[in-house]
Amino acid sequence: MYFKWWFYADYNFTLTTLWSPFLVKSTRAYLNDTSLDNAEKLYLDEADQAWTSQIQNFDFIIFSGGQWFFRPLTFIQNDQVIGCQLCQNNTQHDFHGYRVAFRTAFRAIVNLKGFKGLTFLVTHSPNHFENGEWNKGGACNRTMPYASMEDEVAMHIPYALEELHQMQVEEFLEAEKEAKKKGLKFVLMDITDAMLMRPDGHPNKYGHAIHKNVTINDCVHWCMPGPVDTWNEFLLYLLKMQM
Repeated sequence: MYFKWWFYADYNFTLTTLWSPFLVKSTRAYLNDTSLDNAEKLYLDEADQAWTSQIQNFDFIIFSGGQWFFRPLTFIQNDQVIGCQLCQNNTQHDFHGYRVAFRTAFRAIVNLKGFKGLTFLVTHSPNHFENGEWNKGGACNRTMPYASMEDEVAMHIPYALEELHQMQVEEFLEAEKEAKKKGLKFVLMDITDAMLMRPDGHPNKYGHAIHKNVTINDCVHWCMPGPVDTWNEFLLYLLKMQM
């Protein structure tokens, strides 16, 4: 399922989740195929209509993206292949697609006819794999937050975290300027540094049913309660500032 909807009659409030991990149009049925062998084709200049077609009358949009951009990807713009990552000709990550995907998503919101809602960007949420990558035995066994940002001995900083965060913020700031011209508000909800401090906040090996053959730990998603409560506090504070 792409979407889920919940209606709270007592508050006349509808909550919706729209799942589009790349924000832009992609061709592979990634909902059913989670293998990493085949590269998704991302059309970087076309926002995913699965979500853009739904949000016109929304009062608030909260969106983000990140972890899925570490997969094998083929980038397409103007109907031409412009590059790829983790492919035969390029075995490295190329985050150009990440930047442009956010640029396209922002433009889609700014140019959406009739949309008057408030848009929040939640910045990149770091993972905390240690002693190996996610598919090579990496785990997140810590039971306490880091003591401080200066704890360089203990702190494990995820690959390309600073680069991805910078790209998001840069694209957000440019889009915010365009949004203001049309009377729209964009709000940045920067969780990256706060979540970097919480290596203890992931399910790790407890995020799935007990099975002796399960070897992949979950150090990407977050536990509830836990760090997600902090996100809710951030969001409530920002909402009060804007209302």
